[in-house]
Amino acid sequence: MDKMKDRTADVWTEIQTVIVGNRVTVFWGKPEEWIPGCRFQVYVDGVLQQTVVKTHAGFTVPETQRQCHVKVKMVGMEAADPAGVNPAEVNLAEADPAVLWELPGKDIQLEAGRRRVDITREPYLAKGDGKTLNTRAIQKAIDECGPKDMVYIPPGVFMTGALRLHSNMMLYIEKDATLQGTDIPKDYLPRIRSRFEGTEMECYSSLLNLGELDRDGGYNCRNVVICGGGTIASGGRELARRVIESERERLKDYLTELGDGVRAYENSDTIPGRVRPRLIHMSNCRNVVLSGLTLKNGASWNVQMIYSDAVVTNACQFHSEGVWNGDGWDPDSSTNCTVFDCNFYTGDDSVAIKSGKNPEGNRINRPSRHIHIFDCRSACGHGIAIGSEISGGIEDVCIWDCDLSGSRYGIEIKATKKRGGYVREVHVRDCVIPRLMIHSVDYNDDGAGSEVPPVFENYSFERIHIQGRYMDGGEGWRNCNAMELCGFDEPGYELKQIVFREITLGNEEGGKEGIVMRYCKGVVFEDIGAVMKEPLQKN
Repeated sequence: MDKMKDRTADVWTEIQTVIVGNRVTVFWGKPEEWIPGCRFQVYVDGVLQQTVVKTHAGFTVPETQRQCHVKVKMVGMEAADPAGVNPAEVNLAEADPAVLWELPGKDIQLEAGRRRVDITREPYLAKGDGKTLNTRAIQKAIDECGPKDMVYIPPGVFMTGALRLHSNMMLYIEKDATLQGTDIPKDYLPRIRSRFEGTEMECYSSLLNLGELDRDGGYNCRNVVICGGGTIASGGRELARRVIESERERLKDYLTELGDGVRAYENSDTIPGRVRPRLIHMSNCRNVVLSGLTLKNGASWNVQMIYSDAVVTNACQFHSEGVWNGDGWDPDSSTNCTVFDCNFYTGDDSVAIKSGKNPEGNRINRPSRHIHIFDCRSACGHGIAIGSEISGGIEDVCIWDCDLSGSRYGIEIKATKKRGGYVREVHVRDCVIPRLMIHSVDYNDDGAGSEVPPVFENYSFERIHIQGRYMDGGEGWRNCNAMELCGFDEPGYELKQIVFREITLGNEEGGKEGIVMRYCKGVVFEDIGAVMKEPLQKN
């Protein structure tokens, strides 16, 4: 356990950026040295720009300026808020000496202004009346968008079917603009190679499609920015219903032959529902940014990235209330993916990290690694899930500063015993969750099993408030055990090497402090407390 205690969770060694025009967002990992009361000072060109609590900040650079230098320091509370000092007047050379941590400075190069390709202008003439189908017009604008251009969606509701983006482009959706997918299945043809619930298959095209699926190939779509203050929406429940009914008819002979075998699936819609389109679908992509958008009502998952790398999503709102499998943001056998400063109102998981399903996922063996989730909020839905499709392995997941109190499950690490694969190195800090669940599940358990169970090991949870109650949709709050920690009932495959530090259990308005443990090994609890629900009576 000493080795685990000394481990430093993956913290980036340099400042990361999202740049849209002259607006810059910087973000960074939360250092191990952070303690309550610390603040981060963000300096731009030597001047203190702002002091923040979270690990990201945004600022605007004058349009005439093409570069700037940024530095981030962590300071104690007194240094962060010097009384009577105007932050704009604080020079880097005069910084407070009580610096606890800092990152190397970063030179940021801003791009020159892009040429606007307005879809409502000649020769495209798209109509934002909420009625006209604009697929051809918008696709033509996308096809003609060069590296120094941006496809511009002005205010209005622009109906469309599936669209296909390409490398080195920007799609800008203006505030009060909606790119609205139809609820007609034929508008999402042809089908494309995809992966759903861990198995590669042909699915309907999604509303926005980036890259082509190639499990053995490299990245074939790079450097795409989708941004603005507008909305990307699809046909939601109605589109899903129509796709499922059409697919059920197409597969009727197979479903009849399957007979009682359908019981191995979640429900009778599972098999025909696997071909539903997503809202945004990325395959073999690298360097993709989704920023400042409202993303809503995919017919299943909203954002999925498969075999992709370096996908950053920030300042987005996810809505899929009432949509079955309405996940928000799903990295699938992908690496170096980051989501932060987002709000989730989802019909299923806010975030679901995946890496394939047995037996195919075991053979492909492409893990999800280096996933960062911070300063996100789940107002409803299921919270953050790791699994259950983990056959390719999941490793190095860092979560911090998230409020999942409105979700059903909080943080859930899950797999079936047949999955194989592993989930290692999950590190969570400074979050509020309804409950923590690490366990085996029995749904979607079809497919030949791995020779060995999954491995769950090396996790840490620090400064977590676990409420012991969850919001059950329209039924209100329900009490539940704060933690369910369950490994597998086979020697060597117990839930292993977990550290809990500074954990608060329960809630002032209710909740349970129960901890259920089965098949666990090497679990350490340090400084565990409970919320007092009512004053103690004096004798």
